[in-house]
Amino acid sequence: MRVIKEYDERKKEILDTAERLFRIKGYEKCTIMDIIKEVGIAKGTFYYYFKSKEEVLDAVVLGYVDIVRNNAEEILLIENINPVEKLMRAFMTMQITNQIDKDLLDNMHKVENALLHQKVLNQLVTTMTPILVKVIEEGIEENVWSCKYPLEYMQIFLVASLTLTDEGIFELDSDSQMSVMAAMISMLEKMLNVPEDCFMKLFIENFGKM
Repeated sequence: MRVIKEYDERKKEILDTAERLFRIKGYEKCTIMDIIKEVGIAKGTFYYYFKSKEEVLDAVVLGYVDIVRNNAEEILLIENINPVEKLMRAFMTMQITNQIDKDLLDNMHKVENALLHQKVLNQLVTTMTPILVKVIEEGIEENVWSCKYPLEYMQIFLVASLTLTDEGIFELDSDSQMSVMAAMISMLEKMLNVPEDCFMKLFIENFGKM
């Protein structure tokens, strides 16, 4: 007798299988039929859960981003830290190298997985921007800093920092990475009109824990 699995369990099985096949074959080379055969389901069953391979990819990406968002939202709830430390901790949650399997990250940087890579970066910016804006607004209310364009500045900062520190886009040695991050922190200080090196000590302390 065929076991009828619950909706969420079957959907997770498809996603886990697809993620593994994307890692092995690359997103572009992996087909819907590959996923169907590996899971052992009918074609109609696949399309009951997902309309296309790209929709599966979107769901896989959201799984990665959910990890980052959940960690960042937990930081927002901490009451006994000031906005400066809260902001730095929120930035540290975006270090997905601590959240995602290393082999998967390495494969994400391959040419055949360019779309997966692009979608992860896009979703990180989209997801993290409103979270960071909340921290910026909290700091404004507490007169910790001032910021004329919280939303736009956080979008600019996220796009720049995620792109420049992405090993799949720029191959930098450790010293160059540190220089880029120091420059990004300096830019953030100017965006928030705080004294020079206001964030640097916390950044170094947190970076050392990565």
